[in-house]
Amino acid sequence: MAGNRASAGHLLRLVRSGEATTRGELQQATGLSRSTVGQRLDQLFGAGWLRGSAGTSTGGRPSARLEFDPTHAVVLVADLETRHGRAAVLDLAGTVLAERTGELVISDGPDLVLDRLARWFGLLLDRAGTAPGRVCGIGLSVPGPVDQESARIVQPPIMPGWDRFPVPERMREAFAEHIAPLPAGNPLPVLLDNDANLMALAEQRRNHPDCGAFVLVKASTGIGAGVVVGGEVYRGIDGGAGDIGHIRLHDRPDALCMCGSYGCLAAVASGRSIAQRLTAAGVPTASGSGVRDHLAAGQPDAVRFAREAGQRVGEVLVTVVTLLNPGVLVLAGDLAGTPFLTGVRELLYQRALPRTTAHLSVTVSALGEHAALTGAAIMVVDRLYAPDRADARLAALSRDGGAGAG
Repeated sequence: MAGNRASAGHLLRLVRSGEATTRGELQQATGLSRSTVGQRLDQLFGAGWLRGSAGTSTGGRPSARLEFDPTHAVVLVADLETRHGRAAVLDLAGTVLAERTGELVISDGPDLVLDRLARWFGLLLDRAGTAPGRVCGIGLSVPGPVDQESARIVQPPIMPGWDRFPVPERMREAFAEHIAPLPAGNPLPVLLDNDANLMALAEQRRNHPDCGAFVLVKASTGIGAGVVVGGEVYRGIDGGAGDIGHIRLHDRPDALCMCGSYGCLAAVASGRSIAQRLTAAGVPTASGSGVRDHLAAGQPDAVRFAREAGQRVGEVLVTVVTLLNPGVLVLAGDLAGTPFLTGVRELLYQRALPRTTAHLSVTVSALGEHAALTGAAIMVVDRLYAPDRADARLAALSRDGGAGAG
C-alpha cells in the first residue's frame, strides 16, 4: 500500500477511529511490514501523539494497545453570540480545562471582539496552568455563514463589519500581542465555522454517532440549522447550507428581518422576535437570552409565544425533514425547551408524511451551552490530525528536532 495510506498520519487515523489499536491490527489494516509499522509508530510516539493504554513505556516497546493522547496539546475555542461570548481551553478529547463567559458584543466589530477574545484566552491559559506553546489551534463558532475555502464570514445578517474580514490573520495578531509571539513560518491554525454547524457536529459525534443523517436547529437571536451527513458537516457550495432563518413565510410580508427582507422565518419565530412581542405585551425583554430567562421562570406570555414560534419553525422543518430524511432532529439555543419543542412536534408530525417521521427522533440539545465549544474543538482536532496534515506537522517537528503542539 503506497502513499498516504502507508503514512504515519494514516496509522494515526486508524488508531483514533478505533479501527486498529495494536501493531498487529495496523499491519493487517495497511499491509505494511512489522518494521515499517514500528517506524511510523516511533514518529507518533516521538511527537507525543500516541500512548499505550496501560501507560507508555519509557524503554523498549510501548504497551500493546495504542491510543491517541489527548493531553499532549490544547485548543482554544470560543462561541461568539450576538451580545455574549464563551471561551475555553480544552484538551484534544474535548475536556474543558478552563472556561469563562462574558459580554462580547458582535456588532462592536471584529477588531475589538478578537482583541478582547485574545485577552480572555491569555487569562484562561494562566488559569489552566498551560503554556502558550501547547496551543495547537484555535476554533471559533460564529453566528453567520462561513466560506471554508477562503476562511471568511460571508454576508452575515447579524454581524456588521465582519463580511469578508480576515478573521484568522487578525486572531493570530491578537494572540501574538496579548499571549505569546508565534514561531516564524509556523502560523497558529485558526478555524471558524457557523455556530449551528459546529453544534450539530458536536451533538452528532458525542450523542448520535450512528446517525447517518442528522439535523440541528438553533433558535436564539436568529435561526439556523446544521446538517451532518455521513459524520461530516454539509455546508453547501460556500457555507450557506442550513440558513433556514431566511426562508420566506407566505403569510407574514409585514415582518422585517435583520437581513433587510420581509417575511423571513427569523423575523417571526426567533428569540429576537419573541423579545419584541414580549416587550409590546408589557414584559420588557432585550434579547433571546431574556426570553430564555422568562421561559425558565414559566412566564405565561413567553411560554405561549415560544410554542407558537415552534409551530412556525415546524412548518419549515416539514420540508427539511422530507428532503433530508434524518434520523435525529435536535433543537438548541435560547428557545430550546418544552414549549418550543411541543410546537415543532405538533406541526412536523401533523404535516409531514408518516413515512418521513416514522424513524425520526425529535429532541433538545444534550450538550447545551457547551455544544458550540465542543464542536469547535472537534473541528480543530479533525483538521490538524487528518492524515495529510498530520504528516506535514510530523515532518516539521522532525526538522525542528523536537515534539510539541506542532
